[in-house]
Amino acid sequence: MFYAVLFEDNTNLGSDIRSQHMPAHLSFLEQNAARIKAAGPLLAPSGDPAGGLWLVEADSLDGVDALVKGDPFWPTGLRRSVRILSWSRVFVDGRRLI
Repeated sequence: MFYAVLFEDNTNLGSDIRSQHMPAHLSFLEQNAARIKAAGPLLAPSGDPAGGLWLVEADSLDGVDALVKGDPFWPTGLRRSVRILSWSRVFVDGRRLI
């Protein structure tokens, strides 16, 4: 099953926290590449960081929740909120799947 994970950042924290934990965050993504199929930042129209998006393949919502909480960004307070939504792939690489 696939999930879209939407992170909203806590904009009250400075960019120092992000840059301090970025190497560990990127390493975490690499270590979990079998489940985290895509990941990247979301930017506000101003260009300021606004959050992030992951596309995750997992057996359950609990598995996705465990990934989110295992991310080195999680305990820093950088993430204000997270939404985990089921996602159905119907169009991939220029092709309909159904």
